[in-house]
Amino acid sequence: MWKTHRISRAGPLWTWVVCSLGWLAVAGVAPAQSAPINGVMMQAFYWDVPQTTPAGSWWKNLESKAQEFSDIGVTAVWLPPPYKGRAGASDVGYGVYDRYDLGEFNQCGTVPTRYGTLAELQDAIQAMKDKNIQVYIDIVMNHMMGADQTETFTYNGETFNVPTKFTFPGRGTTYSNYQWRYYNFNGVQLGDGSWKQWHANWDFPSYHDAWDNLMGCEIRFQNPDNRKELIAWGKWITGKLGVDGYRLDATKHMYTPFVIEWLDNVKGNRFAVSEALFGDLGDLKNYAQALGSRSSLFDFPLHYRFGNVLNKDGSGDLRKLKFAGFTEVNGPRSVSFVDNHDTDRSSPVVKMKMLAYAYILTRHKGYPCVFYKDYYEYNLGSQIKKLIEIRKNHAYGGGWEYDQTDADVYVFSRAGDQQHRGLLLLLCDAAATSKQLRTPFLNATLKDHTGHIGNTVTTDASGVGVFPVPTKSYAVWVPEKKPTTAVTFHVTYGNTQPGQDVYLIGNTQQLGQWNTNAAIRLSGAAWPQWTVTVDLDTGVGVAYKYICKDAAGNVRWEGGSDRVFTPAGTAQDRHDSWQP
Repeated sequence: MWKTHRISRAGPLWTWVVCSLGWLAVAGVAPAQSAPINGVMMQAFYWDVPQTTPAGSWWKNLESKAQEFSDIGVTAVWLPPPYKGRAGASDVGYGVYDRYDLGEFNQCGTVPTRYGTLAELQDAIQAMKDKNIQVYIDIVMNHMMGADQTETFTYNGETFNVPTKFTFPGRGTTYSNYQWRYYNFNGVQLGDGSWKQWHANWDFPSYHDAWDNLMGCEIRFQNPDNRKELIAWGKWITGKLGVDGYRLDATKHMYTPFVIEWLDNVKGNRFAVSEALFGDLGDLKNYAQALGSRSSLFDFPLHYRFGNVLNKDGSGDLRKLKFAGFTEVNGPRSVSFVDNHDTDRSSPVVKMKMLAYAYILTRHKGYPCVFYKDYYEYNLGSQIKKLIEIRKNHAYGGGWEYDQTDADVYVFSRAGDQQHRGLLLLLCDAAATSKQLRTPFLNATLKDHTGHIGNTVTTDASGVGVFPVPTKSYAVWVPEKKPTTAVTFHVTYGNTQPGQDVYLIGNTQQLGQWNTNAAIRLSGAAWPQWTVTVDLDTGVGVAYKYICKDAAGNVRWEGGSDRVFTPAGTAQDRHDSWQP
């Protein structure tokens, strides 16, 4: 008889729950884009980066760091807006003047942008691609600034004289002959901060923490010609630079149907993350629902939680980090971060920032983004690099949030998988302490891979050990690699139909801990003989059985008792017949 569940297996209930949570962590909504497994994004700029560096322009600086980024473990870089801004060479790109000028035309008093020339940008992108690093560019579509001329017009009986005419005399009609006039905008912010609005309404009425008018000449997205032009530009810049994804600026200020239309027409299978700056988790969840699976979102609620907890310098409550932010609610579509170019100036995490990085870089949910300024300017690079290394090598398997009565300690573990050992994270915002904890690691010796603690910890048969954590710091405990035996399993079973396979399952981490979703498929090349080789811990007792599964996931267990043995030596064979 086919069965879809088999829960009541030998072994601790807690261990089974960890495995179940591991499955739940990857089930549900599929990721909206292709991002590297355990990938790490770097925001490769900050506000007012220098216009010249020892390597030359900012683009040359990034080109020179491609090998270093690869060595660090960065798998994607987010570049600043690469087009000409109203302030020319000093504009950081968010005061966008001409989206088609990537440092190629003499406009706004300069050919290069703040970051360099088009050729230098292309060289930097190619250098990243040569190191298998994805490249995401900043997309600013909400507004334009630095008009070439003012316009005088009458609308609904009122006369306006405003800077809204963009003709791009330095570029002419190269790449596009589209020019922007007052009727392409809803309104404009003047130099004194006041607004002049001529359309009766903005694209959408204000709601919760979202409103249309942000800065400059606010583009009217209900104008179909504007939408068509911005979609054409999106396709152009994607092809011109060969990028792998996008960061969409200020999307909560843009007409949501247009954001959806742009993504549907431009994104394809590339990565996209939207900056919808909602501090309220409910607002961010609602916005995510509106976008569907088209774009990831930055986890601003988690950023603010870090600030509220860590900036109190020990008087905060680390228990508030449990199940925190949009990352917990929707991990496949969350980009977690500690600070960025905006929050660094407005709401920075200034106390114990590395605790926040340890949190986002070890989790099973979210796509973490590292801030260039934290890494290089605030001298956190060596610690962040170590955490990225730990993430790459050990942050796998289901995540487990620990219940703690101590407001000064946060604990989280990853169970590992068949190839990776998992980890145990402790954060502390007060004096050094030790905690007795039950872990997924049975009879294991663990070492703190951050280097903060020199001694090892050994757990008992239930996975219990006493783990220290330093003062206002963190530790990441990883099980030491044990000697293994290459065990080849052979089982004879001919009662299978096309589409069915035989799997191996057992009580150890390598054998899936009785979780049928983690069972190991055997080769039926010599049917009715089925074979597989698995590395198992030498000297550690194993209980195992065989199951049969079809493509729909239906499971048939063999009968009889669990088979038991203890792996020994470097290699071993097990010859079995299916138990009826």
